[in-house]
Parts: sequence; structure tokens; C-alpha cells
Amino acid sequence: MSKEMEELSPLVDSGHGDGSEEETEDDGEPKICQVCGDKSTGYHFNAMTCEGCKGFFRRAMKRPAQLCCPFQNTCVITKTNRRQCQSCRLQKCLSIGMKRELIMSDEAVEKRRMQIRRKKMQEEPVTLSPQQEAVIQELLTAHQKTFDMTCAHFIQFRPLDRDQKSKCSREPNSNRFTYATMHEDAVQQTISFVSPSFPYFSIQSPESKEKNRHKRAIFTSLPHFTDLTTYMIKNVINFAKTLTMFRALIIDDQISLLKGATFEIILIHFNMFFNEVTGIWECGPLQYCLDDAMRAGFQRHLLDPMMNFHYTLRKLHLSEEEYVLMQAISLFSPDRPGVKQHSVIDRNQETLALTLKTYIEAKRTEPETHLLFPKIMACLTEMRSMNEEYTKQVLKIQDIQPEVSPLLLEIISKDS
Repeated sequence: MSKEMEELSPLVDSGHGDGSEEETEDDGEPKICQVCGDKSTGYHFNAMTCEGCKGFFRRAMKRPAQLCCPFQNTCVITKTNRRQCQSCRLQKCLSIGMKRELIMSDEAVEKRRMQIRRKKMQEEPVTLSPQQEAVIQELLTAHQKTFDMTCAHFIQFRPLDRDQKSKCSREPNSNRFTYATMHEDAVQQTISFVSPSFPYFSIQSPESKEKNRHKRAIFTSLPHFTDLTTYMIKNVINFAKTLTMFRALIIDDQISLLKGATFEIILIHFNMFFNEVTGIWECGPLQYCLDDAMRAGFQRHLLDPMMNFHYTLRKLHLSEEEYVLMQAISLFSPDRPGVKQHSVIDRNQETLALTLKTYIEAKRTEPETHLLFPKIMACLTEMRSMNEEYTKQVLKIQDIQPEVSPLLLEIISKDS
């Protein structure tokens, strides 16, 4: 057979098998292929053969062809001439007991290959690539440069104006806060802004509205939360602008991503300060509880799921690397309103998500490590629904007590 015909023929020995049906023995003795006399690799299809004859038999049985011996059907098959007469080689395979019914289907072979690859991946230690390590380092540097974990600036904000009797307390044997420390009238004022009977929804002259507004602030914690939110938004913007992937985007997409992710990144950041035992955010010199959020005008529609979110995420005990990767995945969300370069941002998010998954597999050794990545992604999804409710409540608060910062209003505005 010519060299060209050897290359084209589907039955020509390829010199190696496909890693499928085989049974090996390792007794230290040399093994000889019963078909051609070459070195055997074990039992294949019920006979001791080499990889070449194993592959030849499998292909011959799966692609039956009219094989004809050019001589007298008495060829002696050897390692050197086994490619010259396919007919006699196949007859030798059958004569030594190789069985067609032992050949696995293509689907079964592929399934077994996948199992082998999966087993090798499990046995080999997972490591971060140099590119992934560089991404994590850039995120860490950006986070540490733009977010002060001591919260020293918080004492410079306008005071929370808590009632002296008010405390952040937790019900015994419960992970939920009690709001009993809030005066009944304060609770009523906080909730009543959704009621048509609330005084600020009644018809009043502009002068009367302004007079009443200055007479008494409904949401006593709002000035402090306004300063806090403005400070955090600036940090988020600086964090994003430090990242190479973010700076490479067009300005319109940078704005769209920041509008969509700022609340979520702030939420992730504050989870680092959350005490899952007491249910309090311990931010350096200050401590916050849901009582303070209610005094700023926020309602249970947002606060209840937000509290559940913080307990769920904090119990995952994420490292700083995992937190910053989570922030970056939130930032690079291609489905934000106004985004134009969807494919570019989608690739960035995929890179970040894969880096987080690899980091978890490489650094964590807990039995349920494989569940951590999907749990983090579920938390990211949960934040999206809270983001929408947050925007609604901020706009309602601004209608009643217009002290929300212009920067926050710009962030939650729908204009790109």
C-alpha cells in the first residue's frame, strides 16, 4: 500500500489507541501482542494486543469494508508488515478471540474519556495562572487604596442623632433585630410616607412645606447616611477608575456600570464589617444597626432581605480576595441599562468569575468548597433585586425630606 493510501485509509494503524476498553496486567513480565508480535499494553476486546492492533480492530468493526487479501489469505502478520494486508490482520484478530460486542459506543468512549480527564483534574492541584494572580493583586491594591477599613472618616459625618434610649439590640436566640427601642411616633413617621394621608402629601403652600420641613426632620439619621453614602460612592468610583479593564471601556459604559453596581459594591463592602453573631455593622469608631437605617427612612421591604443577605454572605467567611473579586464581578455586569460594549464587558466578567472559581478551588480545602462559588453567584443575583427596591425607596425619601445627596441621585437616575 502506498504512503498516501496508508494516510487516507480508515483502517490503517495509527500507532496508538483511543484509551477505551482495556484491561492491563502488571506482573513484570514482557507482554507480546498476539496479532503482530509487538509490545502489548494489555487485554483489549478479550485478547492481549498492542495499541495499534486494538485501534485497528475497533475501526475495522465500526467501519466494515470489503477487505481482500492481495495474496492467498495466508499472510503472516508481524510488527513490520501489519499494514500491508488488512484482511489477514483482521482474520488474525478474530482468530485469537477479539470480540466485536466488547467495543464501546462512541458515546460510552467519550463518557469514559471525560471521567478520566475529570479524575486527572481532581488529582492534580489547582493553581492560579500568572494572569489570574495579577488580576487579584490589582483588585486588592485598588481596594486597599480606595477603601479605608478603619472607617476613621465616619466620625466626620453629621451625627446619627439617635435617641439616648435607642440601642442596637438583638432579640435573645434570634438573628433578627427588635425595633422596640424606637419611639412609636418615630416608627409611624418612618412608615407613613407611603400613606396618602401623610401630611406631606396634602395640599400645602410652598412656604408652609418649607416651614414644616425645617421645623422637624422626619428621618433623623438621614443627614449622617447622606454623608456616608456620598463618601462610599466616591470610593467606589475611585476603585473602578483604578482598574485597567474599567479604564479601557468607553466613557458611556463606565458611567452605566457605575450606576448599576455602586449600591451592590457598597453592600459587599459593608458585609466585611458585619458581625454575624450580634447583627451589627462594626465600622471602626461607629456601629450601625437596622434601627439607624429605619431612622434614615428605609423600610422593611428593603431592610429584611438586606439583613438576610448580610447573614448569608457573612457566614461564607470570604477572604479579602474573594470579596474584591465579588465586587469586580458585580461591576462588570454586561446587562446594565445603557451598556454598549456588551461582548467586551461580558468577557471581563467571565474572566473575573473564572478567577474567583479557580481561587476558591486552589485556596480552600473545606469539604463543601465546591458549593462556595455558586453560593457567591446567588448572592450577586439577590443584590440585583435589592438594588431596584433601594432606588425606589431613596426617591420616596427624597420626596419627603430632600436631603439625599446630588451624587446619589445622579447614580440612581435612569439617564445615562
